[in-house]
Amino acid sequence: MNDILKPRTIVFIGAGNLATHLAGALYKHGYHIGQVYSRTIEAARTLANKIDATYTNQLADVVNDADLYIISLTDSAFLELLPQIVANKNKNALFVHTAGTVSVDVWKGYASNYGVFYPMQTFSKQREVDFSVIPIFIESNNAENTEMLLTMASAISSNVHQATSDQRKKLHVAAVFACNFANHMYALTAELLEKNNLSFDVMLPLIEETAGKVKTLHPFDAQTGPAKRNDEAVMNEHLKMLAQQPELAKIYQDLSKSILEHHTNK
Repeated sequence: MNDILKPRTIVFIGAGNLATHLAGALYKHGYHIGQVYSRTIEAARTLANKIDATYTNQLADVVNDADLYIISLTDSAFLELLPQIVANKNKNALFVHTAGTVSVDVWKGYASNYGVFYPMQTFSKQREVDFSVIPIFIESNNAENTEMLLTMASAISSNVHQATSDQRKKLHVAAVFACNFANHMYALTAELLEKNNLSFDVMLPLIEETAGKVKTLHPFDAQTGPAKRNDEAVMNEHLKMLAQQPELAKIYQDLSKSILEHHTNK
């Protein structure tokens, strides 16, 4: 690796799910992370101990001479703390955030070198992920910073892309449909089964096959079920069973309508 494109010291602002996995991946590939900041000292300490870094829960104590600051906070916390994050820092430092919906332009007027480093994946601290296949989307304010971020991203993943802020926002909303909404369906499924003394485990082969099919079929072509074939008898029977659970009944109706309309109009 070209050491000119490798930051000597990285600081993580944030120690949540994404920061934990990203910092771990960078550390594993030889990047030096000097410090971790989190609002809670326990979170900062836990991550720092994994990557041989110092830690703090005071923004005023964040070192000011790092080459790269990676901000991985909730959007609201990031926007609130932005002025404090960049205050009195190395004027040549590169600042990047990991948010899906925050524009790269948020840095304008605060930093001279800035960008976005967005790994598109669902992260939980208690579950390991294979970072080598995670799509990482890069954006920055100049070619040199872009090259540094692309080099860093390519060190930990084989799935690296450049994307504008607008494209990244579209990716993020699509990811909410594909991940968060899908997982909510799993949670509702589990509750429905548990109320009837059935185990969620019986659904796992179905879930795995559903996810596996879209690796070889377009999702439109992979769709099956009563809504696609407009089987009103089956759908009405399902709605009768859900009569005592109006929230589930409404979701069932709305999704069935969407599926039917989607396949009728194509």
